[in-house]
Amino acid sequence: MSVSWRIAVVADTHDRLSPFVLESIQEADEIWHLGDVCERVSWEKICALGRPSLVVRGNQDSEASWPMSLELERLGHRFHLLHIPPRSAPAGVQHLLHGHTHVPRDQEIETTRFLNPGSAGLANKGAPRSFAWLELKRGERPFFRLMGVKTD
Repeated sequence: MSVSWRIAVVADTHDRLSPFVLESIQEADEIWHLGDVCERVSWEKICALGRPSLVVRGNQDSEASWPMSLELERLGHRFHLLHIPPRSAPAGVQHLLHGHTHVPRDQEIETTRFLNPGSAGLANKGAPRSFAWLELKRGERPFFRLMGVKTD
């Protein structure tokens, strides 16, 4: 792994994965999808980019083999990925990434940072379609940057 790492964070595409999002994330060091991909063919479009890609299962996903959550460590930062946000984070989680609400989030609750890239497929509650870049450097706070999705 290099000194810095750029992760494209996508959620709630609901089979509406736009060419804009695919083009935008193709240079990521890694791609994380936080659920509600829906049909496997949509996930295969992301995998076809040839980047290391991880997915967690959302409440609208048909693929039973996808995990409900993932525990990851990148450049000294610990991440917990899941679709539906819990009321509180599991013990020891530094960064909890979730989807489900379709509304972007970057919020500190006690010792955990809750991050949601919003929905790349369906706008909701006044929030436009979005995804995020998670930029990591060892020893520095992860930088979470929202990106609007251009309509096709």
